[in-house]
Amino acid sequence: MISEDAVEAYNKRLTIDTSNPKKLTPSQRDAIKAYGSQAEALLKNRELAMFIHHFKFEVNDAMANIRSHSEEANAERIALANQLSGIDSFINTLKSAIYKRNVLIKAESAENTDNQP
Repeated sequence: MISEDAVEAYNKRLTIDTSNPKKLTPSQRDAIKAYGSQAEALLKNRELAMFIHHFKFEVNDAMANIRSHSEEANAERIALANQLSGIDSFINTLKSAIYKRNVLIKAESAENTDNQP
């Protein structure tokens, strides 16, 4: 069953086109900044990083322990590789959120500099 937290998280996901910062509303700008700040906090969390690295090491160890080349062994390798790819995609999503926040902040800074006499 889907929890209320999952529904709320789905409804709060960032679906804003960030290609043109000048077209963003103040609430959209705030959402991008908050999302990027949350992502940065996760990436800087040492405990989270430790668990992610442990997970990746365990998956790599499992892949290294597959010695045969049967159809079943190959399917298991693919599944484990997909797990590694998934965690890397998650990390890249966090990095992307931080990048978008930084681009927005830089654009706002440039706008403020241009508007000063």
